[in-house]
Amino acid sequence: MPESSQLAQYLAVLVLGLIALGAVGGMMALSQVLGKRARRTRLKDTPYECGMIPASIGVGRFHVKFHLVALLFLLFDIEVVFLYPWAVVYRDMLGEATTRHLALGAMLAFLGVLVVGYLYALKKGAFDYD
Repeated sequence: MPESSQLAQYLAVLVLGLIALGAVGGMMALSQVLGKRARRTRLKDTPYECGMIPASIGVGRFHVKFHLVALLFLLFDIEVVFLYPWAVVYRDMLGEATTRHLALGAMLAFLGVLVVGYLYALKKGAFDYD
């Protein structure tokens, strides 16, 4: 019986998801039905650049360094996401004698690996974006 009660708790999330999908689908359908139809011309499809005629085709590919910096940002951003919950429960862990040193040691090991990765990326020039 406890399993069915746990599944029942997720029923509200499922209903909310269905309502969200229905709202998005309804808005897209109404936009197609009620929206204005206009003829598309080559001039209307050109990119707008401050009232000037575009000088060239838009930016092509991004440099690989851009993606590397973005991935490093995500890595360190996720690290902060792991630090917040640990910091919230750390005071509670200090009260228990068995987890006092284990909690701090685990976080220091995590941060140590992260610092080594940061120094490696720094040495390889991953943060030098030209």
